[in-house]
Parts: sequence; structure tokens; C-alpha cells
Amino acid sequence: MTTRLITGIGQLVTNEPADDRSHGALGVITDAAVLIEHGRIAWVGRAADAPSADETTDAAGAAVIPGFVDSHSHIVFGGDRSAEFEARMSGRPYSAGGIRSTVRATRAADEPELLRRARSLVREMLGQGTTTVEVKSGYGLTVEDEARLLRLAGQLTSEVTYLGAHVVPEEFADDRGGYVDLVTGAMLDACAPGARWIDVFCETGAFTVDEARRILSAGKARGLGVRVHAGQLGVGDGVRLAVELDAASVDHCTYLDDADVQALAGSETVATLLPGVEFSTRQPYPDARRLIDAGVTVAIASDCNPGSSFTSSMPFCIAVAVRDMRMTPAEALWAATAGGAAALRRDDVGRIVAGARADLVRLRADSYVHLAYRPGVPLVAGVWKDGDRVA
Repeated sequence: MTTRLITGIGQLVTNEPADDRSHGALGVITDAAVLIEHGRIAWVGRAADAPSADETTDAAGAAVIPGFVDSHSHIVFGGDRSAEFEARMSGRPYSAGGIRSTVRATRAADEPELLRRARSLVREMLGQGTTTVEVKSGYGLTVEDEARLLRLAGQLTSEVTYLGAHVVPEEFADDRGGYVDLVTGAMLDACAPGARWIDVFCETGAFTVDEARRILSAGKARGLGVRVHAGQLGVGDGVRLAVELDAASVDHCTYLDDADVQALAGSETVATLLPGVEFSTRQPYPDARRLIDAGVTVAIASDCNPGSSFTSSMPFCIAVAVRDMRMTPAEALWAATAGGAAALRRDDVGRIVAGARADLVRLRADSYVHLAYRPGVPLVAGVWKDGDRVA
């Protein structure tokens, strides 16, 4: 087995110690090196102390960071919603868009086309440093369509989420209870074997807290981990439901009251913030500073989807989080790596430590700060996933 050494690293972000979830604790090592073996990190330390290896790459003083962990995406879909975006940015009401329009387009698309587009987005993500991505269903909303979306997502990642409870589809507009029965019955039966997680959009216009509790509890009984969309459009009970059910993550968190923040601070549930959504919708940004100062674990994810956040770029999300969500560059990088790993309850990604997966990103800069300092600039110079150079 070939061993690989990356040496000459001017600034290495390790995110150590492993049990420290304090933001900004990046565990930076200067003049560093990393040894890779069997797809894992075998050694980390100062370059002067590095062991020998079969292959050596000189980082020439560049910064190296963990691969980004994007813990929230919706990338298996059909159709396009650029007209909706243009209307929104022009201040015009747009009545023909929304999740249901993507549901119609996705149902009409064949599997090769859905997979081609999703793989293209994964390649985009990888080229920008994302080495772990979570992918949700939610644009099928029938038993057969949700099952096929999960089957396709499973070809892209092991972090697959069943989101049959995205919205109530048009054909069930007059029978919400019947749709909840479907989501917790035949649809769950078909989808649970292909998923690791279950998620619900618990929001006005989507699912009530009582409906969400029933759906999530059914998924939990089938062995699925819990994730929740909540707090995107207004304050509600979704965040506290996520904590009640020990959800790994509650996502959006744009609108929170003091009780929400207190509940999150006393839990293992990660608040996953999605800067691309507020950028694309002109909603207020979530207050990351308030959450971090309260002791809440915060992640950043792209929410890549065709309607409210069609970006695959975690560096972009970091820059927006620093500029508009009151995060420091160190906090934002931690949230996009170790924070995302925490949101997936993973300890083998988001860190550069012995035993972790060898998922690394070399920057075209000597400091991670450039991710926010130089927004929009392609700063990813190299990507390693499971020890192999992939970009």
C-alpha cells in the first residue's frame, strides 16, 4: 500500500482536540506535514519530524484544511427555477414557483437525467473542497418517486435523508391526514432501507409540530436518525421539537426566540445555518453570534437546491457567514468542517487527525482567512478524498 506525505504546509487546520466543539478551536500547526495511509490520516505534525513515505507532495507553504462537510443539500431534482429567482430579485410576486413546481419537474424526469445532474453538482462541490455531502429526497412525494430519489442519492453519498415530509403535494391538498399516513406508512416502508436519516419541514405552510412529531417518531422507530427544517419563516415549535427528539441537526434557524436558543444550548442538537438561502431570498440572516455566545454548536451548509439556494460553494457560504452572520473566519471554517461533521454525528470527517478519513483541501493561499477575505475567488488548489487526489 502506497503511503503519501503532504509536506511544506504553511498552515494546517486540524480541528483538534477531537472532543472540543468550541468554535475557533482550529488546532493550527505551522510548518506542518500529513501522512496518509489506507485512505486515512496516519500521522500529523511538524514537517521537520515527518516520517518517510512512498510519495511526497510539497504544499509550498500553502494552507491545508479539512474537506468541507456539507450537511444539508437537495441535489436530486428536475427542472429549473431561474425565473422564480429573477422575479424575486426584481421585487415581483411569483405564483408559479415553489417546491411543488420542482416536484412536478422531478416526477417527469427520467433517472439517467436526474443522476447526471446530481453527479454534476457533486463534482462542482468536490472541486470547491466539499468531500462529504448529505443529500435529501423530497421532490418526489409519492412512494415510487421518493424511493427512486433515495436510490439515486445513495449512488452519491452514504448520508442519505428521507424527506417525504417536504410539503403536502397537490393531490393531497384536501387530505393532509392521508398524506401523513402515507409518509409514515407505505412511503416510510419503501424509503427507510435506503436512508440514514428522516427529516421534516416543520414550518407554516408545510407541516405542523404535531404532524412533524408523528413523522419523525415513526422514522426513529425504524432506526433512522432525526433531522429537522425549522425556524426559516418565523418562530415556531420546530426547534424545541428537534431537541425533544434528540435530532442531530435543526436547519435554517433564521428565527429563534430565547427558549429556542436555551434549548439548543443544553442539547447535542446542532444548529445548521444556511447562508445561501438568505442571500437568495433577501430574508434576514440568522444570528450566528447569538447562538455561539450561548454555547450552541453551529454548522454551515449550502442547502444546494434549485429554488432558495442554488449554490454548491461552501467557500461562498463561509464568506457570507463572516460578512453577514457575525462569525469570525475561524468560527465559520470550523462550522463548515467540524460543525458539519457534528451535524451528521461523524467523527471521522471534518478533522485532520490520526485515524480520520484523509479528506483534505489545499488552498491557493497561505491562510484559511482568505476564504472570507477573498470572496468569490477560486482558492481551492487541490482536494484529497480518502487519501486520493480527486481535484
